[in-house]
Amino acid sequence: MLVRALGAPVATILIIAVSLLIRFGIGLHPYSGAGLPPRFGDYEAQRHWMEVTVHLPIQDWYTNTTDNNLDYWGLDYPPISAYQSWLYGKAIQRLEPEAIALHTSRGYETPSSKTLMRWSVVASDILVFIPAVLACRHVFFKDATVEQRAWMLFAALLQPAAVLIDHGHFQYNSISLGFAAGAAAVVASGKEVLGSILYCLSLNHKQMSMYYAPAFFAHLLGRCLRRPTLLTQVGAVARLGFVVCATFACIWAPFLVPPSRAIEVLSRLAPLRRGLFEDYVGNFWCATSPLIKWKQLFSQQELVQLCMGATLLTVLPAMAQQIRSPSRKGLLLCMASSAFSFFLFSYQVHEKSILLPLLPVTLLAPDVPALAAWLPAVAAFSMYPLLKKDGLSLAYGALLLFWAAFTLPSQAAPNRTAASGGAQGRGGSMLSYGLPLIFRTSVGLALGIHAAAAVLDPPKRLPFIYDALMTALSFLHFAAAAVYVQLLLWSQDHEKSN
Repeated sequence: MLVRALGAPVATILIIAVSLLIRFGIGLHPYSGAGLPPRFGDYEAQRHWMEVTVHLPIQDWYTNTTDNNLDYWGLDYPPISAYQSWLYGKAIQRLEPEAIALHTSRGYETPSSKTLMRWSVVASDILVFIPAVLACRHVFFKDATVEQRAWMLFAALLQPAAVLIDHGHFQYNSISLGFAAGAAAVVASGKEVLGSILYCLSLNHKQMSMYYAPAFFAHLLGRCLRRPTLLTQVGAVARLGFVVCATFACIWAPFLVPPSRAIEVLSRLAPLRRGLFEDYVGNFWCATSPLIKWKQLFSQQELVQLCMGATLLTVLPAMAQQIRSPSRKGLLLCMASSAFSFFLFSYQVHEKSILLPLLPVTLLAPDVPALAAWLPAVAAFSMYPLLKKDGLSLAYGALLLFWAAFTLPSQAAPNRTAASGGAQGRGGSMLSYGLPLIFRTSVGLALGIHAAAAVLDPPKRLPFIYDALMTALSFLHFAAAAVYVQLLLWSQDHEKSN
């Protein structure tokens, strides 16, 4: 009622303003590695990349030299991340050159430099992510009610996990996620070439965007195969293939000559040296590792093959559906399903990788309101071991309470719109009516683990038992969500693609 009384424009401005205010508030808290020499953390990595890209020639950005020790936070993201570091580094250099001075700025931490760095993340949201979310709302929910459009914007901009990782822990995931969201909106509106370019930008900002590759490939192939003749089908595929190759060539141009330089960059992007997983992440391999010692039973090569096979096996059904019957909202569901497959089963998954399935789920919030309210809270919970190390417990608790106050109570009741059709179909209705029990059980277990960790010391033989319990509980939630999204993708009556 309040949203309707305010009107769509005012509600949009208010939600964006609140989302920015909360980002600034989270930014007042600590960040990854604050005051922890000798390597500090992700904050220092981002600052160091600015230092390297501003002061060294582009050919040396990914090369181990006397001025660029790759063992100290060497660049390990694709070229657009490096270009972004250069751009923000140039801006910070003009305002506080000591913050990115070559060699002497390692571990540089001042209140003013922290403010500049925090502002750069907010700028990324303003320039890339927020416009992409607004574009998705216009394309996918142009004819939705004022309340539904407001809920979609709220879910996408204020889901706790993304805000805590980018503006607390300190990262720039909003850029790659923004490009991916923009690509989905553009493809859904019929502009396949521009959409392919935007997805290439996302993939070349962070290699995690590979999680969406099966969805975009299947959807675009399905659209191409709907052309009337074999010649036009082949032509459509060839055109998109040329666009992708040309986009990659432009982005990678400084690193293509000699070819060995490109191979050197690619070797920096492959995380095989880091092992099957790091720390505590709510995926299959980590959750089952207390029972099955994967790293002891299999060699690294065997684990890579095992992960590849499991990921491919679980992603194929969603791909097949979109090739057979591509649709606008089906693209978002396929993105979620594909990202879940990669998160749950691929090699070297980080806690932050859950942001990839979360994005399309929140973009579909009006159609899957229960899932869009419940899953972001679980995702934030799954990240707590990481956030706790960063000193973000207070920010975590406050943001989860804010999220719960505005979303979970209203979504815990059976959804009145579930029977009205839309992308939810029967699956959405089932989840909506089952959510009260799921919600109470999830909250009860999560609060129980938090309470136990707060008042009871872990057993000496199991010092990380609470982190492991968080991981296991999160995995069960994510696996259930992945199955639900897969079933929803196949069971719903998709709208016809353009």
